[in-house]
Amino acid sequence: MRLSEYFLPLLRENPSEAQIVSHRLMLRAGMIRQSSAGIYSWLPLGLRVLKKVERIVREEQDRAGAHEILMPTIQPAELWRESGRYDDYGDEMLRIRDRHDREMLYGPTNEEQITDIVRASIKSYRDLPKNLYHIQWKFRDEVRPRFGVMRGREFLMKDNYSFDIDAAGAKHSYNKMFVAYLRTFARMGLKAIPMRADSGPIGGDLSHEFIVLAATGESAVYCDRRWLETDILAEEVNYGTDLEPFFVHWTSLYAATDDMHKPAACPIPPEELVTARGIEVGHIFYFGTKYSRPMGAVVTGPDGDPVALEMGCYGIGVSRLVGALIEANHDDAGIIWPQSVAPFRVGLINLRPADTRCRETAEDLYAKLLGAGIEVLYDDRDESPGAKFATMDLIGLPDQLVIGPRGIAAGTIEMKHRRSGERLDVSLEAALDRLTVRPHTDPLPVRGERVGPT
Repeated sequence: MRLSEYFLPLLRENPSEAQIVSHRLMLRAGMIRQSSAGIYSWLPLGLRVLKKVERIVREEQDRAGAHEILMPTIQPAELWRESGRYDDYGDEMLRIRDRHDREMLYGPTNEEQITDIVRASIKSYRDLPKNLYHIQWKFRDEVRPRFGVMRGREFLMKDNYSFDIDAAGAKHSYNKMFVAYLRTFARMGLKAIPMRADSGPIGGDLSHEFIVLAATGESAVYCDRRWLETDILAEEVNYGTDLEPFFVHWTSLYAATDDMHKPAACPIPPEELVTARGIEVGHIFYFGTKYSRPMGAVVTGPDGDPVALEMGCYGIGVSRLVGALIEANHDDAGIIWPQSVAPFRVGLINLRPADTRCRETAEDLYAKLLGAGIEVLYDDRDESPGAKFATMDLIGLPDQLVIGPRGIAAGTIEMKHRRSGERLDVSLEAALDRLTVRPHTDPLPVRGERVGPT
């Protein structure tokens, strides 16, 4: 993509309304623009990141054996009355009436909708287990929407729902998502720690939040220092086997949010306890028959008797993750994208577009990068070198390739790694070789019931 043709409306100054780093940088980097309070348009650069995050989430759901569907954003109120949540949910729910005066709502979550789908389609225990997910926009009418996409009113969410015949099967489904979540966040370069959580209005008595450590996080968290040394992707996973040992292992390392941490009862010595800030990026729940029983989602069991389905639900804030990624990956100059979610792999900078040799060299390298399947943003604008460097640092692409007259005379280009700041003068061929090495963030093979696309 040529930057001269790209829609990238940058801001020079920090917007006054932006209170946290991710909100400021997303606005400055031309990723989003506010439409109204808590509602944003996603511009080309931001949408590319959002799609990268969504792809990783989808791949790991598929690997764990979940099946994708797509449910509507507008739901009938009667479903929520069946579950008893229509009046209880509160003012966060946007309630509307259609032209026939039917009560509808803009879905803040989908437990009722999915239960209605399954109860009409599954009648026997032989059709279980099932795990269905979708990635869809949701709306919650926050009293004070703030922090950009971190706490907006409209947001993109992956939510899925498991259905089993008994509690043992439901726990296995829960464990599958527990593992899938750890892998999902690790593939994005995030250290996400599962912490026991309150189920809140969703219900149930088994729940875990997945918290990303970030200096600018929302709340204090405490964890065993060994969490910082873990490598989730190094472990081979077989979703068809008993995952309880995996669950027990990863929950045995101490981790607690501020409201759950009791200093006097903490089993970790102070020198091994890490105190940090954290951002919630995912939440999983096992709530049994909370929705299936009042809504009549029953199947015929092995003995012929009706059995209410055992259910769990699992959420990842896809759009929120973009903000969380920035909170965990930035410096004073701008964003520092992990390679797996970067909008472009490389920023190619031509310092002198008017110089024939610079232009020809840049065009040739641009074509070779594209031919090698590397996503590249080519800054071919007639701007000062300082402006070009500032732009690339702000938008945070993993690597920058800089072409200028001095380097061409020496037969080299400058290669800068955004995260480390390392700069090397290398030949064009050496730069291509470095960029085509398989990235460490590629997913590892996973054995199991179903393996999705790589």
